Amino acid sequence: MLVSAKEMMQKAEANHYAVGQFNINNLEWTKSILLTAQECNSPVILGVSEGAGKYMCGYKTVVGMVNGMLEELEITVPVALHLDHGTFEGAKACIEAGFSSIMFDGSHYPIEENIEKTTELVKTCNSLGLSIEAEVGAIGGEEDGVVGMGECADPDECKMIADLGVTMLAAGIGNIHGVYPSNWPGLSFETLAAVKEKVGDMPLVLHGGTGIPDDMILKAISLGVAKINVNTECQLVFQAATRKYIEEKKDLRGKGFDPRKLLAPGCDAIKAKVKEKMVLFGSVGKA
Repeated sequence: MLVSAKEMMQKAEANHYAVGQFNINNLEWTKSILLTAQECNSPVILGVSEGAGKYMCGYKTVVGMVNGMLEELEITVPVALHLDHGTFEGAKACIEAGFSSIMFDGSHYPIEENIEKTTELVKTCNSLGLSIEAEVGAIGGEEDGVVGMGECADPDECKMIADLGVTMLAAGIGNIHGVYPSNWPGLSFETLAAVKEKVGDMPLVLHGGTGIPDDMILKAISLGVAKINVNTECQLVFQAATRKYIEEKKDLRGKGFDPRKLLAPGCDAIKAKVKEKMVLFGSVGKA
């Protein structure tokens, strides 16, 4: 069954490793990630953006699909189903649909409004035993049409949000969604250390995990990051493997394009990428 991310976050923060959030976009991706988590005996968070939720027919469909897979695939590792960069309304809809964790992204609001909306959602999540992630300082890049410039969060504002009782906090430290540009200056570890000093043992979240050098990932974990989001990297390897398969089959004049066979190489690529990240994050064997 789905679980709150609270326990896995607390264990990761206390023992200096990170749990991977891997975004899902369809049945195949979900299956690949769950099977890899089970193989690695690693806790895992399935991230769902509002756009992906809509694509998959709605949040209730996503919950039904994931719950069915947990049973049919005999998944025993902890799995949280988490709304990624949710609006206030989206967060409420996911709570109603049966998600076990939500993220409310109030980073684009004035801090007072972010606090007000986060407070209401914290109360709801606490009463239902769900985990909740909040954000301070917009994450750069674009996700579902929302563009951020990679701001560094104000540590004092981070403390204000952390003190509301959220489970985990996403603090902007110069990270971005998507592919990092060649002139990207890197993560601001000065900001991360300052945030950590303010929020104590609050588990921190690093969005935009794709393309960040391994040494930066490991340093971020050592400074309190307990959850790392990966999406673009899975998209890239899935796309490359699928294109390669199509190129190899192009002379078969329509034969060999059973969807299950067509998507299999991409799914294998996602499994390999997820395993690689779980090893890097240190979550293997931590279920």
